[in-house]
Amino acid sequence: MELPIMKQYMVDIDLPMDMNHEFMELIPRQRARINKLLQQGVIANYSLSSDRSRLWVTVNAVSEADVDAVLRTFPVARFIEWTIHELMFQQNSTPFVLKMSLN
Repeated sequence: MELPIMKQYMVDIDLPMDMNHEFMELIPRQRARINKLLQQGVIANYSLSSDRSRLWVTVNAVSEADVDAVLRTFPVARFIEWTIHELMFQQNSTPFVLKMSLN
């Protein structure tokens, strides 16, 4: 059985202009969700613009529909709008580090 080919997608997310109380209360849950997805390797990068108006997220997925499904799990999903772009490649200067296993 052949495994599906993973691709990378850059997601451009517009944050709400008016970050009301309800949105702000979701931020700790959003950060926890992002941290979990980073640990699982679903998200490769997560960046916030300095003016806090936009996020950029690199997602590892089989299809654009899978990326959309991941984004819909974000606690802030109902407040944001996103555009998904399939990447040809992404270069990174972060050195490769092996994860330790204690078993």
